[in-house]
Amino acid sequence: MAQLPVLSMTDVRLSFGGAPLFEGVMFTLVKGERAALVGRNGAGKSTLMRVLTGQFGPDSGKLWLMPGLNIVAVEQEPDLSAFDTVLDYAAQDLDAVWMAESELGLFDVDPNADPKTLSGGQTRRAALAKAFARDPDVLLLDEPTNHLDVPMIESLESRLKSFPGGVLLVSHDRRFMENVTTNTLWLRDGKVMKSPRGYGYFDEWAAEIEASEEKLLTKMKTQMKAENRWLARGVTGRRARNMGRLRKLQGMRAEQAALRTSVNTAHATAGISAQVGDNQSRKVLETRGLSKSFGDLKIVEDLSMKILRGDRIGFIGPNGAGKTTLIKLFLGQLAPDQGSVKLNSALSVTYLDQTRDTLKPGDTLWEALTPSGGDSIMVQGHPRHVAGYAKDFLFKPAQLRQPVAALSGGERNRLTLAIALAKAADVLVLDEPTNDLDMQTLELLEDMLLGFEGTLLLVSHDRAFLDATVTSCLVPVGKGQWLQTAGGWSDARNQIASRSTASAAKKKPAAAANSSEAKRPIKLTFKDQHRLKQAETAIPRLTVEIETLQQDLADPELFNRAPDKFNTLSARLQSAQIELDRAESEWMEIEELKEGLTR
Repeated sequence: MAQLPVLSMTDVRLSFGGAPLFEGVMFTLVKGERAALVGRNGAGKSTLMRVLTGQFGPDSGKLWLMPGLNIVAVEQEPDLSAFDTVLDYAAQDLDAVWMAESELGLFDVDPNADPKTLSGGQTRRAALAKAFARDPDVLLLDEPTNHLDVPMIESLESRLKSFPGGVLLVSHDRRFMENVTTNTLWLRDGKVMKSPRGYGYFDEWAAEIEASEEKLLTKMKTQMKAENRWLARGVTGRRARNMGRLRKLQGMRAEQAALRTSVNTAHATAGISAQVGDNQSRKVLETRGLSKSFGDLKIVEDLSMKILRGDRIGFIGPNGAGKTTLIKLFLGQLAPDQGSVKLNSALSVTYLDQTRDTLKPGDTLWEALTPSGGDSIMVQGHPRHVAGYAKDFLFKPAQLRQPVAALSGGERNRLTLAIALAKAADVLVLDEPTNDLDMQTLELLEDMLLGFEGTLLLVSHDRAFLDATVTSCLVPVGKGQWLQTAGGWSDARNQIASRSTASAAKKKPAAAANSSEAKRPIKLTFKDQHRLKQAETAIPRLTVEIETLQQDLADPELFNRAPDKFNTLSARLQSAQIELDRAESEWMEIEELKEGLTR
């Protein structure tokens, strides 16, 4: 049975006294859909959400909401300053205070905490708890993963996948979007296009749309075409860049792996140790027996390792694991309790920390980029005009005279990155650089980092960003113990999982496998045999059905021509995908059971 629409926009137009931000916007959100809202920086994604909540009214057109619809929004920068406790904030205008308290517990936030003492991650979790406590029919999430660590992000993913209502999601976290969304809304040139598939298929879908439009632009000059494609979204170009990035990163990782194979492991400690031949000219940093604790909390214990020129290391782990503390120990900003850190004093270091407190609110953007005056900025040792360099970071010429205080959180982050990346550095240290960044700036940053030939130390919870930029990861694996793994975040996760499995296997009694009391192979029950047969029948049938539905829904004019048919096919596609996931899970579960019974 097809799900009913919960809200829709029909021919909506909105302007703020000038050119329209939206014009002719049409889309429908169906119950159970989790739609990614994507678009270039400044396209109006957050504004579109504010139209849905009633903060802005459209100049013309129609916004329809299902009667009694409960819409709850989580904005980018929640404000808790007017509340004495977190519970006061989460339970605002809520009769069932226990629901707010329960949700705060699920998001691991102390309900009695003073909001002024919360970290960025705790503030974000409090805002999410407040939203879920209201039992919404529709959730509007604007950058919900900012400041969250990977375990909390994965917990939020699970929560959203089981959420029965509709979700409209804006996020720079590509892995999160891929894992959560079932549909995609592309806000482009003031209009909205809808895809029946999640964000994981966005590049493919957008490239098809761009390819069809490209036929109409064949008479334009090549340079103008490239500029228009960047302004529109830059998806096709992005794919080519991504392939180039992938090849370059694979080359870096191969070189890294080859170098690590020559490591002398004789000096290995309980943490990690990397001994490379005579590489004094390449050595950036060396730690020996490094230890640091705060009371009973061990940040690092007996860590001995070397970081060499060209290393690209991601520091990963949950909030509170000590990633930032470890960085500060490496840079000499904190003194160790025991051991030593030797940083090559001949190297220049650029450190961008989480606080971003280097900006002066009263300065204009121009003054922030050129503190010594003039109209040029030195970028990696070469002069650039300040307007041209600012444009690289998606700032418009009119913004150059705006005060820093007037910039949004994402714009302030872009400005801080622009200042930091302009400096010539041998070692680049970035602590959570992706917070509040839009997709285009993320891609720009990835390109810049892959072109950076020095040493990169990166703290981030953005899994896709780590996969795209680092060649090894430093991961906490116990009280004060850190393990260096090859590759990006996905590689680290697999290596840690394999390490845990191997460790568990060693703990099993060796005699268990040869015990005379070991059970003989047992056959599947009749019920399990029936489940297996059903799954094996359903999987190919659903696969064919999904492919047919996707082909039908690929028609970009279908929604405007036959909205009822589009909604029916879209709802069926979502149901079929859920059924296929369930059938595949059933099949895998029974296959694992069969394997276990025959051991």
